[in-house]
Amino acid sequence: MAMWHVRAEIAPAILLVVDFGGWYKLDSKSGGSNSSHMIQHTQVSLLKDVIVPYTHLLPTLHLSENMDRPTLLYFKGAKHRHRGGLVRENLWDLMDNEPDVVMEEGFPNAIGSEQSIKGMRTSELCLHPAGDTPSSCRLFDAVASLCIPVIVSDDIELPFKGMIDYTEFSIFVSVGNAMRPKWLTNYLRNISKQQKDDLRRNLARVRHIFEYENSQHDSWDSAPENGAMNHIWKKIHQKLPMIQEAVTREKRKPEGASIPLWCHCT
Repeated sequence: MAMWHVRAEIAPAILLVVDFGGWYKLDSKSGGSNSSHMIQHTQVSLLKDVIVPYTHLLPTLHLSENMDRPTLLYFKGAKHRHRGGLVRENLWDLMDNEPDVVMEEGFPNAIGSEQSIKGMRTSELCLHPAGDTPSSCRLFDAVASLCIPVIVSDDIELPFKGMIDYTEFSIFVSVGNAMRPKWLTNYLRNISKQQKDDLRRNLARVRHIFEYENSQHDSWDSAPENGAMNHIWKKIHQKLPMIQEAVTREKRKPEGASIPLWCHCT
């Protein structure tokens, strides 16, 4: 990270982060390990910081433009990743030969984007396993494409939690179940057309929340009234009382007390 030298100065601020990645998970479990070059888990915190959406790379598909989707499940990305990417590799091996599943190796260049547009717009569901980080812009590309996200994770943190209900437009699957041979495809094939239609309508209804600007314009002045920026400010407003409580708690801590630090808020 390019800002190691100022991490102590910026840590008390409310940070806008796209997710709490593997380094956060590892550090939060490392206890007293010597990690001077690692951001401490109290410096980034679910208590004070705000998870924001990635900017999607693919164009928005309107519900009226939705066409037939012959593919059950689609994924495009690199098979081999670090940290949580082991789940992705195993899923790939389990599902690569399924007849109604498309697993494509590729990267977000011009050719890859065209393939992703076609793949996501012709698939009912889009697979979202962890890679180097728990989340990625792929999730928000799926939202823009009205491809129902299938999120394989036990503990993913997503933007605007508590403000929207992801279960109304996404499918969540535990890692343990996803790793069972044939389990995931059988589970997804048993989801009715009515259920998928309802999920897709809900997806179309809420996706403006993840937009930083209107799809018809190119300037930040065109940010949707109730889009991502508005929800980020709402989330910051929600965080302030909890931050104040953490600051007050830290101030009243007696010298020598071993009370755990809630967050690096001061």
